[in-house]
Amino acid sequence: MPIKRRAFSVFTLSFLDVMCCAFGAVVLLFMILQHEAIVKQEVAHVDLSTEVDALQAQIAGVQRDIATARDNAQSIDQRIAALLNESADARALLAKTRAKPQEGKAQVITSRDIDALKMALKKLESEKQDVLSFLNQQSRQVRQFVGTGNREYLTGIRTGGKRVLILLDNSASMLDVSIVNVLRKRNMDDNAKRRSEKWRQALDTVDWITARLQPGTQYQIYTFNARVQPVVPGSAGQWLAVDNAVQFNQAVMSLKATVPDGGSNLSRAMQAVAEMNPRPDNVFLVTDGLPTQGLSAPTGHTVSGERRNEYFAEAMKQLPKPAPPVNVVLLPMEGDPMAPWAYWQVAMATHGSFLTPAYDWP
Repeated sequence: MPIKRRAFSVFTLSFLDVMCCAFGAVVLLFMILQHEAIVKQEVAHVDLSTEVDALQAQIAGVQRDIATARDNAQSIDQRIAALLNESADARALLAKTRAKPQEGKAQVITSRDIDALKMALKKLESEKQDVLSFLNQQSRQVRQFVGTGNREYLTGIRTGGKRVLILLDNSASMLDVSIVNVLRKRNMDDNAKRRSEKWRQALDTVDWITARLQPGTQYQIYTFNARVQPVVPGSAGQWLAVDNAVQFNQAVMSLKATVPDGGSNLSRAMQAVAEMNPRPDNVFLVTDGLPTQGLSAPTGHTVSGERRNEYFAEAMKQLPKPAPPVNVVLLPMEGDPMAPWAYWQVAMATHGSFLTPAYDWP
């Protein structure tokens, strides 16, 4: 009986086994490679996080160094003020001891007492000169100011001139960038207001400008909110000498005792510019927005943007003709989009400069 042969087929059992094994190998290889990529990504992510943490630690260290340097500078300013007061007291006491005793009062003053007062006065004068020389060492400038990393962000402003006038806005808006924080901070105590970051930046801006004034220059510093007043009491309308280092440093230090408050009346500030005799040949205006008051008394508690533009136009009319160069340093303030354009126009029209410093200046 002949053997019956089966029909030939390509898909035999052995062929299917080979195909399944090959497919399984491909899947296994794919899973291995994919897993390796995930592990590499995780490792890279960990390394990047470590680097970020290290950079943040460095930034924190630099910020601590900055805070320490500012505290040291403030302590030096306070020490100078204390020395000036002690020197004045010692002079007054020495003059009193030299004077003739008044009738009806028994005073016993010996030469030893006078010699002791002279020695104390001499010691105070020596210490005062040492501190002042420390501030002025290695510089022709009467004052010195070095920012973080010795950066010169305001080099575009011309600080020269024979008579330089500085106008600092100390209205309530100088407490913060946002309106909500301004409303919150204006109800705080005076020490908290003085520590406001924006106000300290404004003071540092004035400090930087005064440190660039050369010997032989005359200057005047006014603060303005609802009213205008000189930093040095009784010096309104007068030019002060930069060469008087004691008075110059006292004028800058007294700014740190002022507190931002009230509205902003730029018209009064421009009137003060026109009243200077002789006229200034360089003006620095440190502010943060358009004025909120004019020459007439305010009629309400809120001021619209249109009204602020009118106050600004009124203020510019108070500038003397021809107007001196007005260099504007505009600090940030929300809700006042027309301020940069308006102040830029004034700077260009008077051949001055317009600048908005970085948030971390100086």
